[in-house]
Amino acid sequence: MPLAPVVLVRGGEGLLVDRAANRLAALAKEHAATAQGLPAASVEIETTEIEAAGYTRGTLDVIASPSLFGEHRHVVVSGAEAASDAFIEDGLAYLTTAGHEVGDVTLVIRHEKGVRGKKLLDAIAKAGYPVVVCDQVKRDSDKLDFARGELKDARRSATPAAVQALVEALGSDLRELASGCAQLVADTTGTITPDLVDKYYGGRVEATGFRVADAAVAGQTTEAVTLLRHALETGLDPVPLVAVLAMKLRALAKVSTVRGRGHPGDLGMAPWQVDRARRELRGWTPEGLATAITAVADADAQVKGEYRDPRFAVERAVLRICAAHGPQ
Repeated sequence: MPLAPVVLVRGGEGLLVDRAANRLAALAKEHAATAQGLPAASVEIETTEIEAAGYTRGTLDVIASPSLFGEHRHVVVSGAEAASDAFIEDGLAYLTTAGHEVGDVTLVIRHEKGVRGKKLLDAIAKAGYPVVVCDQVKRDSDKLDFARGELKDARRSATPAAVQALVEALGSDLRELASGCAQLVADTTGTITPDLVDKYYGGRVEATGFRVADAAVAGQTTEAVTLLRHALETGLDPVPLVAVLAMKLRALAKVSTVRGRGHPGDLGMAPWQVDRARRELRGWTPEGLATAITAVADADAQVKGEYRDPRFAVERAVLRICAAHGPQ
């Protein structure tokens, strides 16, 4: 993708959006290094992140004004789908002066979905600035292509059945799928086989458990119970299912303690895991989260011997989690 004074990154596939933004930051650093006749590794650029929803008038002018130290300024605006009127107006004004040659300032605007700010988005495209499209990857065939591409880029081979197993296990989230590919590349040698995928990701047990957990923490009662009953009917043990529910809720509990304060490094979680947990926390209150955690703790004891029907115990836990979630 080309670097330009203004670049719009559109789409709801977070991993692809992040990769595009990171690539543009790297290109900005290379541009600054070339302008100074220095190696890129020795050059620092001034990066500023702005949330479009909380933007106040005049901020962009201040950030884009000439630097006292001559540093390249790289500005990243997130959440343009919820932009304030002030940002839309200032963004339109900025386009009239930005030009088309890359100078000392580069502006990247991230817009996830919807039509909010359409006038600004249309103006960016009409002015001829690059628009990077990062649509969500939903079809299984596209997920298979994505996994193959990740492994190919890492110069690793995998059997078709192994790629299929990987998508079945982790395909509900593109970040998890990318992380799974990276882990297999780092931890194994030779051709990746279905046995290796099963060894690392628990085969269908863990895959189904994650789907149940995703639906439960989203408050989707019908989907969660349907997935759970199907899993149990196909012979899956309740113990690992409860373990996945517990892991999911522990992640939410960790992130709930630091809402709105960046990506704290002491959580033991990757930034994308923190981002996902924050999205999943919408609709959860501290009281509801406490109720869900208690439900899983009760189920954990019950499926390990304190209750004569572990299948019913895990279903009851799922129902309690869904009920603890706020209104859809």
